[in-house]
Amino acid sequence: MSIFIDVERGRKVARHLYDSFTSTGIHGRTDMPEDLVPRGIERGSLEHLLFITLTVSIDYQRDAPQLWSSSRKTYGDEQTKYLYFPKLLNEISSKKIIDDMQKYMLSKKPIKDANIWRTVALTFYKKWGGNPKNFLEDCKWDSLTILNRLREDVHIYNERKVPDYPYLRGPKIGPLWIRMLRDNVGIETIRNLERVPIPVDIHVVRATLTTGVVRGKFEGKLEEIFGKIRKAWFESVSSLNVKNRAMIALDIDEPLWHLSKYGCSKRDKQTGFCPVKKNCEARDFCVSGFIKLKKNFVELDT
Repeated sequence: MSIFIDVERGRKVARHLYDSFTSTGIHGRTDMPEDLVPRGIERGSLEHLLFITLTVSIDYQRDAPQLWSSSRKTYGDEQTKYLYFPKLLNEISSKKIIDDMQKYMLSKKPIKDANIWRTVALTFYKKWGGNPKNFLEDCKWDSLTILNRLREDVHIYNERKVPDYPYLRGPKIGPLWIRMLRDNVGIETIRNLERVPIPVDIHVVRATLTTGVVRGKFEGKLEEIFGKIRKAWFESVSSLNVKNRAMIALDIDEPLWHLSKYGCSKRDKQTGFCPVKKNCEARDFCVSGFIKLKKNFVELDT
């Protein structure tokens, strides 16, 4: 692995993207797919918290706009709304949950997604009174404790240990959930957010590579450079401030996601030509060279 982190460049990219996203937007967008609250839900309410928590728990290998649109439709239908209430899920058969999660394409993998959804919901119902805030409070609102508990907490099923929070416990979704608790649900009591790594997905990887914050030569599995990506943004934001506080890695997650989805993903893998570069907020940071991302594989020469 002959790639390196350009912290000075990362500092400039972070500052510029954050300022752009919170003012005029990145490629004209200032919102995320999860920002729109379903009709009938009050922002910051328990219903909103459960909507965010359960939906993000199946946010893997998904198109985010499609996932959150499907979830809002599912919540808005009185026949499927029960899916967001842990107590009701405890009384419903697995088959019905599987079927109803397919009505608006909420589930991509019907059985797997339904099992994840139901397991997470019943964990909060049986262990935390149906309210994820009780879990957060038991973690003393400490972000690292929350991430550790998501990974480690289990229950016994058929004499074997089963994770309490499948997929919500993952290295991408766990930090992503914490960011959404802050940004979407409005929970301000979570501590040590500066120690939460950026949620690394294909978009964060692509935007990090195309802006040259991480560059060099590499060929291998995508997950092998995740550590470099996380370290790059921890270090790049370390001396920056936003809104009278220190910038943290989570602050740059949304700008990077937009930059990649609506910009860098259009870049030609062979030539590096990007058809939207002329109007891109990050055009001055776009590196030349070869960047190819495919499923779980990356080839890089920048």
